Formats: sequence, structure tokens, C-alpha cells
Amino acid sequence: MDSLEMLLKAGNLQDHYTDDQKVDLATEKNTNYLKLVDKMTPANILPGIKEFLDEIKDGGYLLSLASASKNAPTVLKKLQLTDYFPKIVDPKTLSKGKPDPEIYLKGAELINLKPEQCIGVEDAAAGVESINAAGETSIGIGDKTILKDADVNFTDTSEMTLANIKKQMD
Repeated sequence: MDSLEMLLKAGNLQDHYTDDQKVDLATEKNTNYLKLVDKMTPANILPGIKEFLDEIKDGGYLLSLASASKNAPTVLKKLQLTDYFPKIVDPKTLSKGKPDPEIYLKGAELINLKPEQCIGVEDAAAGVESINAAGETSIGIGDKTILKDADVNFTDTSEMTLANIKKQMD
């Protein structure tokens, strides 16, 4: 619902819909999204992601998924990436959305790490803000002018390796 509110606000349309109409729009969006998710296969994994996840797993690093999407487990299953994420933050347990740090703090807690021991990856400014507010190291994927507050930036996922992260952090 937050994303719908953002879109309506961006289009200056937030007052054009009743709350019931907004719920209907969100439901329709989710129905269409789930149809797309149902067609996902491992071929839809972004470039470099599988290799990066293998590198993390082989390095003995712990992973949790901090996604506000209730569909995240389904997406992971369709992409055959479930085994990489033994811990997933349940968005139903959250009281605040991004840019509040709650989701990243819970992700760290799930793997018994302090936030300063964690790295979060995001493709949106609100997500980077959330990671930073949690006290974690932030990686921004996408336009560096939009994700300027990230500690580490990559134009796309194919650039993301442990060596490239370390290089930018030094």
C-alpha cells in the first residue's frame, strides 16, 4: 500500500481515490504481480546475483532477507534461491516501513549479528536510508546520483563481488 501511496502522490492523485478504491488498486496490482511471479524461473535472476550468493555462502557469511514484500518467499522459490536465505524477515511483524530501520534491525537479529556487522543491499533511496539508519553498511545498486548516500555503489548487480565491495570500502 505504501508504494501505491507514493505513486499516487508522485502523480498528484492521492486525493482522487477513496480508501476502498486504493485497496482495490493495491489488490489488482498484487494479482497482476503474482501472475508475473508465477512465470519466473532461474533465468530471471539478475546478472551476477547467483555468483555473488555462491561467493557469500562459500565464504561462510550469514544471510537474511529483509524484504517488505510478503511475496519474497514465493519469488525466492520460483528463482530457486531459497537455500541461500535461511532467515527471512516476516513483513507482517513490522510496525514501520522503510526508511525506518526496523526491517534491517530485524534481519540482523535473525542471524544473531549486530547491525554494524551487517551489509544491506538496496536499489531504492528509502532502502539505503533504512540500512544507514540501522547502522549497517549500505550497498546501492543503480543510479549513483539517486543512491548517493550508500557506502558502496554499483551500477548493476553484475559488478557485485566481495572483492569489489572491499575495494570500495577501503
